[in-house]
Amino acid sequence: MDDCSAHGPTPLSLDEAVGRVVQGYGAVTGTEGVPLRRALGRVLAEQVTAPVNVPPADVSAMDGWAFAAEAGGDAGFRRLEVVGRVPAGSVFDGVVGPGQAVRIFTGAPVPKGVDSVAMQEDCRAEDGGVLVPAGLKRGANLRSAGEDMTAGSVVLHPGQRLRAQEVGLAAAVGRAALTVRKRLSVVLFSTGDELREPGTPKPDHAIYDANRYTLAAQLDALGVDVRDLGILPDRPDATRAALAEAAGTADLIVTSGGVSVGEEDHVKAAVNALGSIDLWTLAIKPGKPLALGRVGDTPFLGLPGNPVSAMVTFLLVGRPLVLRLSGAESIATPRSLVVAGFSFTKKPGRREFLRARLERGEDGRPVAIKFPSNSSGVLTSMVEADGLVDMPAEATAVNPGDLVDFLPFTGLFA
Repeated sequence: MDDCSAHGPTPLSLDEAVGRVVQGYGAVTGTEGVPLRRALGRVLAEQVTAPVNVPPADVSAMDGWAFAAEAGGDAGFRRLEVVGRVPAGSVFDGVVGPGQAVRIFTGAPVPKGVDSVAMQEDCRAEDGGVLVPAGLKRGANLRSAGEDMTAGSVVLHPGQRLRAQEVGLAAAVGRAALTVRKRLSVVLFSTGDELREPGTPKPDHAIYDANRYTLAAQLDALGVDVRDLGILPDRPDATRAALAEAAGTADLIVTSGGVSVGEEDHVKAAVNALGSIDLWTLAIKPGKPLALGRVGDTPFLGLPGNPVSAMVTFLLVGRPLVLRLSGAESIATPRSLVVAGFSFTKKPGRREFLRARLERGEDGRPVAIKFPSNSSGVLTSMVEADGLVDMPAEATAVNPGDLVDFLPFTGLFA
């Protein structure tokens, strides 16, 4: 059902819209086991614990010489007798006594009797001995057993999206495979007799369908399986048949265009006939109209038709929806503070996302330079930009030197 007032749909804030996504949707896919080399970008579906300490023993953090430090050592050097050599992967068989040292390498377990390691750059080897700094503190350049992970501790949690570091952590505790959520299946199509497929001839009044390709790329970046139905003819029967077929095979249906409030649109009518639809007016710019509903039991997302609006609303609302359906716990939008390198004014009440590129300021801090046009039809602005400056609804102006929230595309397109 539409969220309507006497004058049309009641505008939703972006936070309210994302809140509805969080409350109304969860994981819809099953699980499968994958080897670590195929786990990148997948959503973890199990709890991973460390079966052993990492590192398993006290080890050297540096290449150098290992020995027992003396309390209150003076400046200068101590001469120690070198009694062995410990490469990584080997163990010294014996005890290092007072006045003795062993040559040791990064990652090698420290022998009994050792409590410190001096870096090789700070030492000087002599015949049968070594000069080490006399004032070195106990524990220097050592990594204690279990410093990274202790046996039995939980190191990865269900719902985490696996980055390179999580994959490496799983390998560090001996896992060769992980249980993850199956990839979300998404059906994508466009409607409109004015659209033509890129690479084909078109009359002057027609336009090439860019939205389907930008949305497919955004979905690909989130690690889902996309099935592209192309451009559907602008007919009610064709639209309804495509939606019904997609609902039987997909976890999510995504379209762009035809979701403006009050517009006669075959997609809206077909979704309502096959399920339900909510038409939202978002209190943001660009990207005012958005539709969320279900075709049967399959979630449906209808995005605006203007190319910038389609991309921005997908990043702000569609991305959290895809992550929720994929089983991810965190849907936070990455952001950072940067310095404004522009002036801009607006009326209060509507949150605006300004396209901007980043430059390095004189003090080394990143400075946001706003793209000249605010039009939601200028796709080149998204190419020129590095991300979006987030102007809160209550804000009325930005001036050079102000700190502003910046949403980097590098974090949003992943």
